[in-house]
Amino acid sequence: MSFLAAVAIGFREIFSHKFRSFLSMLGVVLGVSSLIATMALTRGIEEGMRFFMQQLGGLELVKVVPNEPSSLMFEFANLSPGLTLRDAHSLRNSATLISHISPEISHTVSVACSDAGNSERRKTRGILPDFFVTGMHGLAAGRWLADLDVERGARCAVIGHTVADQLWPGTPAADIVGRTILLDQTPFEVVGVLPLYEQEEDTRARKLGKKPRTRRWDPFLPKNEAVLIPFSTMFHEFRSGAFPEDSMDSLKLDALNVRIGNLDHFRAALGQVRSVLDLSHRGVDDYDLETREDWFDRIESSVRATRLSGGLISAISLIVGGIGIMNIMLASISERIREFGIRLAVGARPRDIFRQILVESMLISLLGGLLGVGASLGLIEILKMISPTENVPVLTTGSIVFSVAFALASGLLSGLYP
Repeated sequence: MSFLAAVAIGFREIFSHKFRSFLSMLGVVLGVSSLIATMALTRGIEEGMRFFMQQLGGLELVKVVPNEPSSLMFEFANLSPGLTLRDAHSLRNSATLISHISPEISHTVSVACSDAGNSERRKTRGILPDFFVTGMHGLAAGRWLADLDVERGARCAVIGHTVADQLWPGTPAADIVGRTILLDQTPFEVVGVLPLYEQEEDTRARKLGKKPRTRRWDPFLPKNEAVLIPFSTMFHEFRSGAFPEDSMDSLKLDALNVRIGNLDHFRAALGQVRSVLDLSHRGVDDYDLETREDWFDRIESSVRATRLSGGLISAISLIVGGIGIMNIMLASISERIREFGIRLAVGARPRDIFRQILVESMLISLLGGLLGVGASLGLIEILKMISPTENVPVLTTGSIVFSVAFALASGLLSGLYP
């Protein structure tokens, strides 16, 4: 008997017992739909996590921050010049695995717009142009700070969305570019405005006209409340008077951001950074490297655990569906003993009967799998509507193929014993 003939007989048998066949498919439908929905949900969590990390600078961003020297090196702390601009020059010349380097100095000043009397104390940072690359900043309007601004010590600034909205409420970012803000009564021209950074949940709440939920910790606060001016301008306008003996190169930094060119060489790049800094700091460990590895690993572990637990639950549903198919096939064989006997008597071989049972069980699984794919589409849409976070489910072709293949395997195994 040919395979096509077995398929035709299988379809005829399934449609001759519609309700019984539907009940046997139901477990497969539920298993496939739940498996696809689980894989879509975990994929959404993973993509949401990666996008969130990218907005914060990604795994490639490493912060070098001042730190208290260890007890072994405490007596030699005076030998180290501390974290200075010379370290940035040394890393740029020697650390070949580092793509961008951005030193920072900061100072708290009063920030006000020139056409209003209200002012607010804010942390203002002096930066180099690489800052926008290391932190993966976007731009809503205007331009970033350039090397020429640093060379000239220009009085220009790039401000965050929150600062712009507080100084000029409701004004589009493009209209703010070119206006003047006062930093401790010193006029600075706004040359750029950063976009609003917020979590997807807050974006959806804002679009619906709801007030975003207040949080104790907002990871995007440094970007939204940023007031950024050229490094040289910060030194000459706000920092040189406090320590007249300091030059710009010897001024101690508040932070030094570096961006690793290739994550495949992450460990080697960190080793280069430590080697260069140990040399310039004369062996004193008065600095620390802040990476996002632990944070990223914890999120990855949560995603893997969610994927594993959801996959196990869905697999159990498919196994239950397979057992249902097995029971139906056993009942079908008991009813068709006379049919099989007649077929054997007129020349059918036992393997033809065996193939027929396998084809029928796999057809039930295939139809259940296809119905499960349709059910998963509706389930995913429901999850998108009720999902309270930025982890919107993402459906992929791979998850559909895997789930249907798993259903077919379940049908194959369910047809062997009967």
